[in-house]
Amino acid sequence: MTPGPGSARAAAALAVARMLGEDIARSQRFLVPGLLFGVVLAVLFGGDPGALPEPWAASALLLYPVGAWLTHSVAGTEDDVARTVTVTAAGGGGPVVAGVALAGAAGVAVLSVLAVLWGLVAGFSTATPGILIEGLFGHLACGLSGVAVGLVCARPVIRSLGRALLAGLAFVVVTGTRSWLPPVGTAVAALGSGRGGVGVFGDVLLAMALVVGAAALVVRCEQGWPDEWGDRLEPVRRRLPRAVRDRFWPE
Repeated sequence: MTPGPGSARAAAALAVARMLGEDIARSQRFLVPGLLFGVVLAVLFGGDPGALPEPWAASALLLYPVGAWLTHSVAGTEDDVARTVTVTAAGGGGPVVAGVALAGAAGVAVLSVLAVLWGLVAGFSTATPGILIEGLFGHLACGLSGVAVGLVCARPVIRSLGRALLAGLAFVVVTGTRSWLPPVGTAVAALGSGRGGVGVFGDVLLAMALVVGAAALVVRCEQGWPDEWGDRLEPVRRRLPRAVRDRFWPE
């Protein structure tokens, strides 16, 4: 039986994810965010961390920017020429963007399991199956939200590294410090104090939806969506005063 288009795209996305994972492993660009997360876990669980799942609130919150960092690193492992070749070989931008998201999600999943296991060893006396599941889902919700941010802050949406850093940092700080805002804020609140609007499972589902939405936006940008809007807005740009146009809206 000949595989359908959906199966072919899924296989291409998995192949891209595997290739990008090997690339980032060779370049060792994962080391800094990974070591940062490991150091924080060592500090959190080095002494008496307290009753679970409260210590996981800090590690889950940290996984939000770490997930964005990892995903941005994965998206930037190839230069423009290599990415064009990958897009052509994969049959379009969709499988490539999906591969980036899968690779970032895999890294987040590994760090989530590491945090839960470390917490289990340090706070074994207060661990229950329900608490372990809550801790895992809380970390996944924050980490997958970071994957979504990393996708949007990388090429082709934001090509400048400085702008990507500022945009990602601002977005993470604003959205990660609001305890009422799902999925990160409510997931961290649920781990830290038992509060949470939709629960950690709902937070994971919402984070997955954010990843899908971010990937769709990146695919549209791969297909030239910014250029299309640039052409539509060109008459507006021409009507602006020359000084304003040259400073804020150059060609």
